[in-house]
Amino acid sequence: MGFILQHSTTPVNVATRREGPRVDVGAQWRENGRMTTILSIQSSVAFGHVGNSAAAFTLMRMGVETYPVFTVHYSNTTGYGSWRGPVLSAQDVMDVVTGVDERGALAGVDAVLSGFQGSQEMGDAILDSVRLVKTRNPRAVYCCDPVMGDVGRGMYVAAGIPEFLRDTVAPAADIITPNQFELDFLTGRTTRTLDDLLAATDDMLAQGPSTVLVTSAVADDLDEQTISMLAATREEAWLVSTPRIDQVFTGSGDVTSAAFLAHVLSSGRVDVALKNTADIVYSILWATAQAGRRELALVSAQDEIVHPSHSFEARRVR
Repeated sequence: MGFILQHSTTPVNVATRREGPRVDVGAQWRENGRMTTILSIQSSVAFGHVGNSAAAFTLMRMGVETYPVFTVHYSNTTGYGSWRGPVLSAQDVMDVVTGVDERGALAGVDAVLSGFQGSQEMGDAILDSVRLVKTRNPRAVYCCDPVMGDVGRGMYVAAGIPEFLRDTVAPAADIITPNQFELDFLTGRTTRTLDDLLAATDDMLAQGPSTVLVTSAVADDLDEQTISMLAATREEAWLVSTPRIDQVFTGSGDVTSAAFLAHVLSSGRVDVALKNTADIVYSILWATAQAGRRELALVSAQDEIVHPSHSFEARRVR
């Protein structure tokens, strides 16, 4: 089963480096005296950084209280061709979430984050968890990374999962973070220009989510030496572009969705969340490429999560 999250196939250019004092993008949680809390239901690996093995560390390093719930616990990503470890059942996931609820902790959860969903049963368990969290805290939001495929790879999840994500999960999400390939499937569109992307995000918003983040986006009318992210609500849309890096990264989508969710919760602004996410993700990928690593250099480059070395600006496109 392929649960490698969306990745960037992106050539190394020199990005803009920060000059002067670096901004601590995690300071806001310490300053307001309140701990943001996220329940993250995702895959896990012992070796490498994908799923919760990427998202939970990123969130914790940002100062976000994180309750990781595993859907699988593998030795490594399936991208190596072989792996070991258990696939947990939907009931296992519900048992863990129920146990957290029995501690009275779900009332303090601000958001649920989900990634790879290996089966419809697991997807149903995740949606049941979201409903339970929202019962305990009606202000909580659900952020879904609808992992299903990518350009050049096509669909890499079990049959029926893409349709389940489109028809059942996406309408239940408050925030959704598809890559461009996934956005096209979810909306039935083919996006080749920025206007196409904007029209597809409008279709996605009409399905239910209030915020859409499109990752790994390319368009005929955008610089071919860059790769972009587009964040949109019903009122506004913002674009940020970063230099391409000639390497495939597994787990970068998990870091992206985690960082974006955390910054949306903190700032309440998609432009701020988009800019900060681009800074963090590019800085980690750049450090990974410089180190010649296959797996994300998440631990050795952890300061990039709160003090990104590279800075980009989001521009309003609607």
